[in-house]
Amino acid sequence: MTVTTRRPGTRADMLRADGTAVRVLVVDDEASLAELLSMALRYEGWQVRSAGDGAAALRSAREFRPDAVILDIMLPDVDGLSLLGRIRRELPDVPVLFLTAKDAVEDRIAGLTAGGDDYVTKPFSLEEVVARLRGLIRRSGAALARSESLLVVGDLTLDEDSHEVTRGGDSIHLTATEFELLRYLMRNPRRVLSKAQILDRVWSYDFGGQANVVELYISYLRRKIDAGRAPMIHTRRGAGYLIKPGE
Repeated sequence: MTVTTRRPGTRADMLRADGTAVRVLVVDDEASLAELLSMALRYEGWQVRSAGDGAAALRSAREFRPDAVILDIMLPDVDGLSLLGRIRRELPDVPVLFLTAKDAVEDRIAGLTAGGDDYVTKPFSLEEVVARLRGLIRRSGAALARSESLLVVGDLTLDEDSHEVTRGGDSIHLTATEFELLRYLMRNPRRVLSKAQILDRVWSYDFGGQANVVELYISYLRRKIDAGRAPMIHTRRGAGYLIKPGE
């Protein structure tokens, strides 16, 4: 099938109430299409799981608790309309976007009557799917549009305008230097940053035997960000430091 795509920004612009990324479940038995959809949604900064049949979809719905579901109306083990009813019993309010090759008016009506919130027909553009999902999620109240000033890594958020930092909803007080260091790390999630890079960006001078100041402030951040939680700030010996969601 033919689809069109773009590479959106990697900073999520919608968040759940707890500050974490939006969750979407993709249910389609065409593996290549499911992967394409999943990739596009991850580029939006959303968490994604996929399922190729009804049984796997129900398991994922129970475990993953998605904020929205993309549901192919034709699945190998169950009709998509029947599966929708089962998903609704687990998640009564989750918005569902039907994905179907059928474009007859009666099929569209059947999908919406069964409880689907919207639908797209194949072939489709990924931009359309993302736009439809955004609308459904906003209307459901599952997530709010966030400010462009907000950086998010896992359950850690940093507002570049207000200088507020939270992890898991708990406020974290940082000094000005600690804030700048954390901001630099969060602007480069999962990327190893050398001590020289950090010195140049945070302290605005070139590396010259001052690596100890980086180590010192990394230790300060760890005490405030990682204390009693899954570690997010990691050392790569001989290379530098990185931040990634706690596991």
